[in-house]
Amino acid sequence: MQYTIQNTQLKIAIKKIGAELCSIQSVKNHTQFMWDANSAVWGNHAPNLFPIIGSLKEDTYIFEGKAYNLPKHGFIRGNTDFELHKHTETSLTLKLTYSEATLKTYPFKFEFYMTYKLTDNKLDVIHTIKNVDDKTMYFSLGGHPAFKCPVFEDENYDDYVLEFEHPENSKTHLINTTNGLISNKTKPVFNNTTLLPLTHDLFNDDAFIFKDLKSKKVRLKSKKHGNILTVSYPDFDYLGIWAKPTGNYVCIEPWLGIADNDDTSQDFKTKEGILTLDAGDTFEVDYEVAIDENIL
Repeated sequence: MQYTIQNTQLKIAIKKIGAELCSIQSVKNHTQFMWDANSAVWGNHAPNLFPIIGSLKEDTYIFEGKAYNLPKHGFIRGNTDFELHKHTETSLTLKLTYSEATLKTYPFKFEFYMTYKLTDNKLDVIHTIKNVDDKTMYFSLGGHPAFKCPVFEDENYDDYVLEFEHPENSKTHLINTTNGLISNKTKPVFNNTTLLPLTHDLFNDDAFIFKDLKSKKVRLKSKKHGNILTVSYPDFDYLGIWAKPTGNYVCIEPWLGIADNDDTSQDFKTKEGILTLDAGDTFEVDYEVAIDENIL
């Protein structure tokens, strides 16, 4: 099942399973901006990541002396238990509530809401977490949206660049490809530049993972058609950039949290990037996707 929201400029589709954004389309000219989730390459559009980002060491974390198992990126992706919470013409909220099944892998009582809201040429993607437990909750969350690239038929993948808000000198933190964990190795990416040209071999060593970017906005640009879209993530500490080397898309991934390091103790309370939420409290964070009005 899919839900749609629409205004005069954009039409959005969201899958009930995983509360996953699966389409951003121009109302006027029907241009599609999301990857089609071709399962022969990568069968997702924009997974929502909670309560972890990336991989755990041995898929296991330890909380107060007990070991728990979670798959890569947590249990929101592909989750069939979402319920419709609110649906208007231009906004949609889906809700997932803790269950006996989630408590076996994540010992916290929570409510998780994904809200998609359209305003003009912008889509706001809002994550809301409510701690309905009587103890402090530990979690990470993030987005994994895959944007179509190239967008137009007269282009190639390497006609595209990512333009960052500020000149950057950051390095990517390399992933140990045998276990999916963050190694202690880094690789230079920027040299006081705002541009990251896209090529299919750019991601041969997996995702780029940035911990210290100055930029809180990244623009996808075409050398032939100009600005395509901008992802703004003011309150996210980490950013992933990724694609399968054969995929005609690029993921721009705002994260609050990160995969385990090779040398992790696996203690959930001291995991890098972990967030805490007191009993009874609510946490909300959003990122925004703005489609350039010149191509709408």
